[in-house]
Amino acid sequence: MNDRSDYTAVILAGGRGSRMGGNDKGLVLLDGKPLIEHVINTIAPQVGHLLINANRNMTDYQRFGYPVIRDELSGYQGPLAGIYSALEQITTPYLITVPCDGPRLPKDLVARLASAREDADADIAVAHDGKRLQPVYALIGKKLRPSLKAYLDGGDRKIDLWYAQHKMVTTDFSDIPETFLNINTPEERNEFEQPQTAER
Repeated sequence: MNDRSDYTAVILAGGRGSRMGGNDKGLVLLDGKPLIEHVINTIAPQVGHLLINANRNMTDYQRFGYPVIRDELSGYQGPLAGIYSALEQITTPYLITVPCDGPRLPKDLVARLASAREDADADIAVAHDGKRLQPVYALIGKKLRPSLKAYLDGGDRKIDLWYAQHKMVTTDFSDIPETFLNINTPEERNEFEQPQTAER
């Protein structure tokens, strides 16, 4: 893959957390640490730069030591709004997107996405778990920013439909589908903690 300095990661933490009782998911504790801290610990060594996309509790997110950016579109309009805000900010050729509620990121996520993109000479590489696309785990070229702006300006919000407008390659993660387990509810958080506690 290219040098890691070619990549900026954005952790998407700008949602409402409606299934988490309105709690800010990135700040929900798992094993005594906020969910986003688990994600930071794995993704930060893989990239040259890191951003956090959040729309509330900005001070809490700033304490992790990385720039925090809001959606440029108001009203919690989904992951594309956060991705667009990140594309506006980055100075690197490529953006890596990951959610704040997926604490099982592999240490070679960026390398695998980058390799797939390079092999296909694609604009976007998106993770696939063997059964379905995982659209918020992606590599996106900065040059697509004007296209995404036009798409959002047209009122569209569906991430997979925007991806389909470009040369996209899927990246096979079927060997580690657990990568894409995420935490949406308090019950799911408890399920994540139980196996880890049993292992100790």
